[in-house]
Amino acid sequence: MKGAARRWVWPAVAIATAAIAIGVQFAYARAHRRPVSLAVLARETTIERAAMSTLWRVVLPRGARAVAVDVAERALDEVARLENVLSEWRPQTELSRVNANSGGAPVRVGADTWAVVERSLQFARMSDGAFDPTWAALRGLWDFRHAGARPPDPAAIRERLPLVNWRGVEMDARAQTIRLARPGMALGLGGIAKGYALDRMRTMLHDAGVRDFMLYAGGQVLVSGTRNGRAWRVGVQHPRDPNALLGTVSVTSGSVSTGGDYEHYFEHGGRRYHHILDPRTGMPVEHTIAVTVVARTGIDADGFDTALFVLPPDRALALAESLGVALIRTGPDLRSELSSPMRAMLELRTPLDGVARGPTP
Repeated sequence: MKGAARRWVWPAVAIATAAIAIGVQFAYARAHRRPVSLAVLARETTIERAAMSTLWRVVLPRGARAVAVDVAERALDEVARLENVLSEWRPQTELSRVNANSGGAPVRVGADTWAVVERSLQFARMSDGAFDPTWAALRGLWDFRHAGARPPDPAAIRERLPLVNWRGVEMDARAQTIRLARPGMALGLGGIAKGYALDRMRTMLHDAGVRDFMLYAGGQVLVSGTRNGRAWRVGVQHPRDPNALLGTVSVTSGSVSTGGDYEHYFEHGGRRYHHILDPRTGMPVEHTIAVTVVARTGIDADGFDTALFVLPPDRALALAESLGVALIRTGPDLRSELSSPMRAMLELRTPLDGVARGPTP
């Protein structure tokens, strides 16, 4: 239901230019034979790699032990492994095997696929289908990669919509199998898999005794501990000004995720068509242009930012309030609504016109 794109204004850091630093970078890359860029920074160390169609970064504060760099590398290896399990775009993955067998016999899956699909269905249930992992039956109808793209024929959307139904995902816990009830159904985990991968990375770093770090995956971050003794500050991008921050949130444990209509879109007939689809209509959501969510885990932040984007504004705010989720939602009129937890943590920098603060606790 959504793709990944750059959605955060990254804090500027001064890159050390000493020859010894450059030597270390290239020696490390040769020794490990990996397509990884290791930058030695004046204030912190960043390890990065491309995976799941986006850029992943591990940011370690100044003074991080050498073991932290090695663990960060292994955590990025884990992301690559998960991509080969959870991607609906690669034909050899477990998820693709489930999709290929839609309407047929159940497919046995591993712990990762089971966990992510199970959590996806929980989000579908709590959001009444606003989040639906079977949205992938619509795959191929929309193309947001080209400026000259056009919306699909409404008849083609109507033909596929009966296949978008999370209730048709059958999970057998005893056998650990997944079955899609109808031929043509398909699971797509792009709206939640990156969050799961961030959680796996955090676990690996914590298990190795590394407590202070920021993990970055496209428009989502997960933080732990502090940055040189202070909480990590994460920027929330203004939905209509790519050079401005709407505000910042300070976090020491948790994940921040944003979804916006400005990431992948095309314009046709004076209307913007973007990549966040309402799985119940097959059309881009019109009542929301951006949401940012702060949650305890990566998988929850990833799932909530989609579900709360798609839900009608009043229901999105009510659900966030009931679950204690920090949410800021912005509509086409550039008015924003904040849940109570978000009001407690957001520091506004560029107030939107007529910011609505949400209910008073």
